[in-house]
Amino acid sequence: MKVVNEAFSGMAPLKQISKAILTSRTTQKTQAAAVSTRSRSTTFMQQNDKRAKRKADFSPVKEKVKRSALGDLNTNAKAEDDKKVTVKQPIKKAIVQTKTLPSVKTVVKTKQNENAPPPCIKGVVTRAAAVKSVGTNQTAVKPKDPLKEVLANANRIKTRLSNEFEKTSESLYSSALEELNDSVSSSGSKVREETTKTETKNKEVINSPAVSLVAEQLQTKLNLGNHEVPEGVADFDKENWDDTVQVSHYAMDIFNYMKNREAMFEIPDYMDRQVCLTNWMRSLLVDWMVEVQESFELNHETLYLGVKLVDLYLSRMTVGKETLQLVGATAMFIASKYDERAPPAIADFLYICDGAYTREELIRMEINLLKVCDFNLGIPLSYRFLRRYARCAKITMPLLTLARFILEHSLMEYATVTVRDSKLAAAALYLALKMKKTGGWSAALEFYSGYKLEEFKNVVVLLNDALHKKPKNPLITVRNKYSHKIFFEVAKTPLLRNEELF
Repeated sequence: MKVVNEAFSGMAPLKQISKAILTSRTTQKTQAAAVSTRSRSTTFMQQNDKRAKRKADFSPVKEKVKRSALGDLNTNAKAEDDKKVTVKQPIKKAIVQTKTLPSVKTVVKTKQNENAPPPCIKGVVTRAAAVKSVGTNQTAVKPKDPLKEVLANANRIKTRLSNEFEKTSESLYSSALEELNDSVSSSGSKVREETTKTETKNKEVINSPAVSLVAEQLQTKLNLGNHEVPEGVADFDKENWDDTVQVSHYAMDIFNYMKNREAMFEIPDYMDRQVCLTNWMRSLLVDWMVEVQESFELNHETLYLGVKLVDLYLSRMTVGKETLQLVGATAMFIASKYDERAPPAIADFLYICDGAYTREELIRMEINLLKVCDFNLGIPLSYRFLRRYARCAKITMPLLTLARFILEHSLMEYATVTVRDSKLAAAALYLALKMKKTGGWSAALEFYSGYKLEEFKNVVVLLNDALHKKPKNPLITVRNKYSHKIFFEVAKTPLLRNEELF
């Protein structure tokens, strides 16, 4: 408006006045558009901050990790200059020409026949007779005569079906079963005789002494159906017998079966065969995997399965330092597919690796890892055993969280790789009981875990020594995680000496 007033005061020509008015209006529109854009961006950022979380309301907010797992030791970060710039070429639109096929018309010549068709077939003849004749340049195709087929089918019917116009006592009660021929009934009887013979043979096989002997051996080996709780121990499964979610009828059988499967996934001491790797590098990788699990808010079972897949792969394949993080990311990707309801996409795992690998490399590593593991992902996990022991012994949530901290902290210790998961879970729970000073290894824990204290004493000492190590700066993710109030700050629990444990 200032420009307009100056134009009027100086008695400027009409063109200058109109130009000034247009300029002022354009400036106002530009400022209004900028203000609206700024307000929309602020609203969008506020909406993005309110992200849906599966954890508790007061859980720590974690941003997506975008760093190298090995820090300065990692050599797989690619320079920006080496990255090839891919230019998107315009996609050529394919022109599809629609071809119109010439229509083929048929001619049906009706002949006057003494055997006139029934009323129900007249419609077929009249519709066929209404077809127009074919042109000179078109081909005539002679169709099948529907009249003969319908007449032939009509002659096969023995009983007369009921109709609305003429109903008799015979037609009212005719059914589809009465239309069957004698041959069909005889074939049906033969089929029934054969089925009865096969059923009797199957019963004889099941009741044979060889099959019953194998069933008894499996039942004895897996300890199936052994729900006899000793005196003084509460029957946890019996108390929840009507709860279908807890499957108390065969929960004991499930965990006995899982303990029996542990022999299939035993991991030997493999670090001597790894030329380029060390225990420290593996600890760095596991710490990074814990941060990935917390960032994507994955289940704890996903983390334990991912670490187990890494150890299985490293025990059978030699891996270089530049591909170690790729193995860890791929293991978490496979574990997410196996255990998560909505697993993260490949692009998310490529992002957390800071662009060190391509999509093709991750997919190729996924195929290799699954082949090495023989596509067998039903691995018994220590986290599942720990939860079973704590539920049966009716452990409180703070005490169970402390045992989870001990167990998750042990993932970074290479010495625990060779220990069975069920025994590792028992040792972590016993150490938590001692640190909280709430008792020892009770009869209920001994029954439901199947271990006595003497069987995992050395594992308890191993876990306690790991907690006593001075925490190093790169390996503090687990401690920081369990130092939050949502996890009852169990990482701040005072430690015990080995002499005070037994």
